[in-house]
Amino acid sequence: MSVQRELVLVANTRLPSQRAQALQVVQSSAAFARAGWKSTLLVARRRGGAALPADSELFDFYGVPAGPRPSVERAACLDLIESVPLALQYLPSRLQELSFARHAANLLLERHAKALVIAREIEVGRALARARHPCFALEIHRVPEGRLRRRWLLQAARGARGTLAISGGVREDLLALGLEADAVRVEHDALEPARFAGLPERAQARQQLGLDANARIAVYTGGLLAWKGVDVLLEAARRLPEVQFLVVGGMDADVARLREQARGLGNLRLEGFQAPRRVPLYLAAADVGLVPNRSQPAISSRYTSPLKVFESFAAGLPLVASDLPSLRELLVHGEDAWLVAADDPAALAQGVERLLADSSLRARFAARGKARVLECTWDARSARILEWLQSRGCSAAS
Repeated sequence: MSVQRELVLVANTRLPSQRAQALQVVQSSAAFARAGWKSTLLVARRRGGAALPADSELFDFYGVPAGPRPSVERAACLDLIESVPLALQYLPSRLQELSFARHAANLLLERHAKALVIAREIEVGRALARARHPCFALEIHRVPEGRLRRRWLLQAARGARGTLAISGGVREDLLALGLEADAVRVEHDALEPARFAGLPERAQARQQLGLDANARIAVYTGGLLAWKGVDVLLEAARRLPEVQFLVVGGMDADVARLREQARGLGNLRLEGFQAPRRVPLYLAAADVGLVPNRSQPAISSRYTSPLKVFESFAAGLPLVASDLPSLRELLVHGEDAWLVAADDPAALAQGVERLLADSSLRARFAARGKARVLECTWDARSARILEWLQSRGCSAAS
């Protein structure tokens, strides 16, 4: 009788949350469960966050299809971040990260000593390396700038079976730090096709959202951090008063700030945070999707692997995106998307105009995106990760 293998994905996030990180870790851990592993998602026990609707279960809320699902465990942490003003949150944030890492590592060593662990947190990986955990990997989304955390990253990576880099830029910087090339594998973010099955036609999606059936609509979905470039989008919207712009997502405080910046802009709708299962409806309603990332910092220009890109593929939505290394890894100008200069509202506006004026180009981009869906699913990603880690001697059983 075969023994079911056990996998734990560790992420310092709260669930549910208004951040895209929560969607990424939920979908990723669910894909490992569908691959036949006893999957656990280990997250932080934090206050606040998005509230689940009364009729919704966590995995339903995030659009995970029916079938095997992970269990969820929560590690304690010192959660004081929101109790102080934004300008004073650095120290509470570090205390939260370090306390989560300590408690998470203890839970892993006590309850999951034989599991395959994939840790998104450097400090957790370092603790596992020091404890000589037999089978863990890192998943790195950005390379830290500080010397201490870079040293910790190296210590963690050298004790791991392998390191997953979310982008080629992350991999390049990991190799520059001294990691061996064969120990680092790039695996971008992905999508869940079930979230996009049965989407309504554009006219019906617009009716459901209360949008003008005849409007030309450009949509942005995602967070509102400065490097995401939504301020560039606002200025582009001022140049295109005949185009309806939708901004979907963001933390409540960021939405309030952006609403103040957009005062008097009649062609912009700020929708705020939406349940993940509702976001595809906005993509279905639009003519063009926007990825206006800034050229700085490195997380934007070199590290990011935006979920919105993959979800636009699934929805058949053509994109106008910033011409940056992080996005050129995913998109080819004139084949997958229309790329424009970053940080430039006029260039973004011109790109939107170019795509809206050419229905055949939009159709070509949409078809190309649809054709790429199967290679970009969470299931395909998890299969590649598991095959790679097992080839590096990483196997586990409950």
